[in-house]
Amino acid sequence: MRLIKSALIVAMGLFAAQAAQAGTFLKTDTIIVAQSQAGFQRWVANFRAVALKNGVSANTYDHAFRGVKLNMRVVKLDRKQAEFSRQIWDYLDTATSPKRVKTGKAMLAKHKRLLRQIERKYGVDKEVVLAVWGLESSYGKNMGDINIIEALATLAYDGRREKFGRQQLLEALRIIQRGDITPDRMMGSWAGAMGHTQFIPTSYQAYAQDFTGDGKRNVWDPRDPSDALASTANYFKKSGWTKGQPWGVEVKLPQDFYFGNASLKVKATPARWNELGLRTIRGGRIPNHGKGSVFLPAGSDGPAFIVFKNFSVIKRYNNANSYAMAVGHLADRIKGGGNFVREWPRGPGALKLDEKLEVQELLNRAGYGLGEPDGIIGPKTIDAVTAIQIAWGQQPSGKADQDFLNILRKKVR
Repeated sequence: MRLIKSALIVAMGLFAAQAAQAGTFLKTDTIIVAQSQAGFQRWVANFRAVALKNGVSANTYDHAFRGVKLNMRVVKLDRKQAEFSRQIWDYLDTATSPKRVKTGKAMLAKHKRLLRQIERKYGVDKEVVLAVWGLESSYGKNMGDINIIEALATLAYDGRREKFGRQQLLEALRIIQRGDITPDRMMGSWAGAMGHTQFIPTSYQAYAQDFTGDGKRNVWDPRDPSDALASTANYFKKSGWTKGQPWGVEVKLPQDFYFGNASLKVKATPARWNELGLRTIRGGRIPNHGKGSVFLPAGSDGPAFIVFKNFSVIKRYNNANSYAMAVGHLADRIKGGGNFVREWPRGPGALKLDEKLEVQELLNRAGYGLGEPDGIIGPKTIDAVTAIQIAWGQQPSGKADQDFLNILRKKVR
């Protein structure tokens, strides 16, 4: 009894010490933030002279910075390291989900006249413009909720991305000065991307279009995406898009294929690839869309593609192979195309997209309230999997795999 009592006293003492220490940390954090805010306001005052030398009026600068503070959310997001990298198939499952394809088709029907006009003027396939819109902001639903001046000024001040922040901030101020948007409505992401298709200010200045003819290049209008979609088409046009040609085609490799040729640096004509024994996934000859490269995003065990010039054009918008694949594949799906024929090497027990959706639907039926299934096995789904495993009396792994789904199907009707 005495030992228990002593242990309790020690524990209480440790808790009190930890609480006092935590309080000290909280006070210290508050002081640091206050000092940072004071330093930021000094930076804003000093940067005013830089902006004025670069053609920004005093009135524009003062109006744009009214109420602007150091945004600690931007600082945290900028410094945050990704906890894990997603496999290409997991990324594409989300990027080209049934919901995104369905919404894309609905938007194609809703904006048919506008999209045809844009396609005629810029020579860029309307489905590709739609795919960028879908990936960048979920067709206008998630355009960002951070003031762009505050975000870019924070990045410029915080130091890690000072050059980028200063350059983009000056262009954002010039956009305001031109009259395209007011500072309070210039909203976007923490990294300075804006509007329906997430242009950074320098890209906006280079490619933004006034498609409606009202004198403003308004890529933010929640009711009318005309300027934003036209701006994206203009970006692709200026980057060299070839209308009517695919980003790539799925292919079969011959058994004696030399994998040293599977590189985006190795380009050959379709005739040459045909000579080397490559065929489309259905067995036909490789179509002539100009020189292309063999691309194996998941290695030799996954689907194989020959990608053409338009693949590189998409990468001008976002220099990532996975992004270019997502835009191209989503555009194909919106157009009515199917999924890839060869399966991804997901590994034993891994779920396909339709099975992930089924897991979420069954967990909803079991009362775990995940909302509309999206196929993303994120923290909320993992928590629900863990909770139901505990309820079943199992060791809670939180892992949604084939074994879990089979049990879930039996227990939840």
